[in-house]
Amino acid sequence: MTLQKTHKIIVFFIATVWIINGLFCKVLNLVIRHEQIVSKILGRDHSRKLTILIGVLEILMAIWILSGIKSKLNTISQIAIVAVMNTLEFILVPDLLLWGKFNIVFALIFILIVYFNNFYINTKIQKKHYVIIS
Repeated sequence: MTLQKTHKIIVFFIATVWIINGLFCKVLNLVIRHEQIVSKILGRDHSRKLTILIGVLEILMAIWILSGIKSKLNTISQIAIVAVMNTLEFILVPDLLLWGKFNIVFALIFILIVYFNNFYINTKIQKKHYVIIS
């Protein structure tokens, strides 16, 4: 399998994670635990609206990922968002997480995949294209 194909597969995987969490878990409220997390961290008053807003932002992140626009900024944004979100959840609501405090391990794996795909694989592809064009 070529590096380009590997990169595309990983991009689709990453975007799918954001779409599943945004659309299905938050906007459509198929995983009630997500709204409970928002409620416990940000308060109950507007937890449904905030959960939907977060879900829409996650869907927009997926679209940004698929667009390939400013992929390095996108990668840094994803890493920061996942790290902050999972650290807050680890500290404030570990009882609501699917795997409890072990969730942080999956967040770290996701961060490493996002980093590796853009800063290693994509960089190699870009260098290869630069050499061919030059």
